[in-house]
Amino acid sequence: MVSEDRRNQLSQRILWKALERQALATLIKNARDEDLTPAGRHGVFRYRGDVSTALLPEGAKGRAHLVAREPIVLCGMGLIELVLEAYGGEVHCKQCIQDGTRVERGAVLAELEGSVSVLLQAERVLLNFLQKLSGVATETASYVSALDGSRTRLLDTRKTTPGYRLLEKYAVATGGGWNHRFGLYDRVMFKDNHLAVTGATGDSLAKLCRRAKSCYADLIVEVEVDHLGQIEPLLEAGVDVILLDNFSDADLQMALAQIGERAATEASGGITLERLPRLAHLGLDFISTGATVHQSRWKDIGLDWQ
Repeated sequence: MVSEDRRNQLSQRILWKALERQALATLIKNARDEDLTPAGRHGVFRYRGDVSTALLPEGAKGRAHLVAREPIVLCGMGLIELVLEAYGGEVHCKQCIQDGTRVERGAVLAELEGSVSVLLQAERVLLNFLQKLSGVATETASYVSALDGSRTRLLDTRKTTPGYRLLEKYAVATGGGWNHRFGLYDRVMFKDNHLAVTGATGDSLAKLCRRAKSCYADLIVEVEVDHLGQIEPLLEAGVDVILLDNFSDADLQMALAQIGERAATEASGGITLERLPRLAHLGLDFISTGATVHQSRWKDIGLDWQ
């Protein structure tokens, strides 16, 4: 296992303030437009906008609470104001609970007051964001808990919903996990198909690693291996992280003994909640899984009229 400082260099937790407001506004606008317009559909449509709310009294005001209808780790509260702005504002929001908080069923997350039209039109899009992100945060928290206080860090992957990567990675961080690379631009990472293309084994694998270190001296270089014989050449080439893919528990122990502190270690493939307690104290630096995103379930959050 490498030092804590080194693990901090090799993983991160994205903060809400690091998310670009304009990118979030664009995502919200697209979500709004698919509700209010036939965006992306062929055909002639006579009406635009919310034809139901248009029949209600003009200028009506109302109050509503966002309420957790089951225990959750809350995530996405920063989106509330942005969503309301996309519908023209005219609603005041008082947030009662912050992201990352574990809340029980019945907890009031926020109090909303203002334009009935805005509240009714924004309701579904707002809940979609909160339910999805709270689902990821809650699932992540269960995986982190399964590591039982281990120094091993739980990482996410690039298995994210297209267009939602930053939000889903933020949700993983909110749930107590850590972020792996964000895209193809911020880490050199050779996975199984890269190696299949190059036929990289033994000396050629070490050569590929050295070339990466030479071309991108300021980037982390990580290489996936699927058997013990690939490890030593990479260590000699100065690889930063070795990803141990689909290794059995016994093979992980042998790999960790071989690697020591010469590189950081990451286990991936076949990672389940049931297996995590067995891996927690082997001495791995990282365990990565996409399950915290693609296996997560939307959480039940409601907008209750007052």
